[in-house]
Amino acid sequence: MGNLITEDWGLVDYSLAWDRQERLFHQRLEQKAAGDKTAVDRIVFCEHPHVYTLGRSGKANNLLVTEQQLQKIGASFYHIDRGGDITYHGPGQLVVYPILDLERYGLGLKDYIYLIEEAVIILCASYGIKAMRMEKATGVWLDVNTLRARKICAIGVRSSRYVTMHGLALNVNTDLRFFYYINPCGFIDKGVTSLAKELKVEVSIEEVKQRLADRLMELLNERL
Repeated sequence: MGNLITEDWGLVDYSLAWDRQERLFHQRLEQKAAGDKTAVDRIVFCEHPHVYTLGRSGKANNLLVTEQQLQKIGASFYHIDRGGDITYHGPGQLVVYPILDLERYGLGLKDYIYLIEEAVIILCASYGIKAMRMEKATGVWLDVNTLRARKICAIGVRSSRYVTMHGLALNVNTDLRFFYYINPCGFIDKGVTSLAKELKVEVSIEEVKQRLADRLMELLNERL
């Protein structure tokens, strides 16, 4: 139980968080290679200033604005080494970076993504929101298989020798207008939403953070 902890980095620039992740990721790989059974796994929580990130398999044309327009809206852009297409991070969105060894929990990558989705689905249910998975579309969605299908949580991970980095982005009080400048996760016919939009009231991000941390810790510790 003590080998899995949570950390809160607060509002942090994306590039700084990426550097921190990389250091912890490679440290965890080295610990695993050395057979260190006492190594700590982390679930990092944070928020970012306005930024767009494009995954390895993403298409650059899913960013719908120029560099000059990005500067005008106060956003930055990074092409990064996670799976998935383009997504947005910004204030009011809870970003979670688990840096852990999946083999410790008996998880493959698909099972791990399923577990992350499950934690978010349970979190949404605690607010009275029915969320679910969508076939062939990673993440957590509302009103699947309808014209109103919309994503509330994006997921994109990287793993090496079953050690993970990157993770999930849950829209809590997110300014959804920033999604107008991209085809979110590559989709041109699906919407996005947030807890605040669905509940029609601003939500305590600290409360969401605690509830999601509890669910992730619970689901992972059940695997030990």
